[in-house]
Amino acid sequence: MAGGRLGNLKIIKILQQQEFLSRAKRLKLVLSDNDGVLTDTGVYYNDRGEVMKRFSIRDGMGVERLRNIGVQTAIITGENSGSVKTRAEKLKLPYLYLGVKDKLAKLDVILKETGYAIDELAYIGDDTNDRRIIEAISPSGLTACPGDAMPVIQEMVHYKCKAVGGYGAFREFAELIISLRQQ
Repeated sequence: MAGGRLGNLKIIKILQQQEFLSRAKRLKLVLSDNDGVLTDTGVYYNDRGEVMKRFSIRDGMGVERLRNIGVQTAIITGENSGSVKTRAEKLKLPYLYLGVKDKLAKLDVILKETGYAIDELAYIGDDTNDRRIIEAISPSGLTACPGDAMPVIQEMVHYKCKAVGGYGAFREFAELIISLRQQ
């Protein structure tokens, strides 16, 4: 992939340059796992349960920057966490999917609820519970993972971020999408 901004990208799943650009330009929604993507996988507990999770402000700016170019963001997570709900509200996300144990099974609901086609989706995830939804979105959408994602996930996505979960991985993927859409 020589020339242009794609020349320096380390794309895991090789797509022709024009196909990668085309996919980025038609995106309408970036779905993100929460733990391990928007957080650093850590969670603080006390005797009453979960107290807090750490989120990156820079990732939040990535959400805003995507929204400014007409791309929405949604969180889909197996957790049913108040801190995730609060973060989604702060980011003004139009869609939030909590307590989703089977993300692939939820994909049809997401497509119906948003009105988007699968080729208008991107997904960023980090662990084995993301595998099936990544497999479903990869053939026509875009997929990514943080730099510290599980090896099986790193091998199956289109793009592996240099940044790790909770420390700018989502922002890096957002900036890639923004950059590609400006070409």
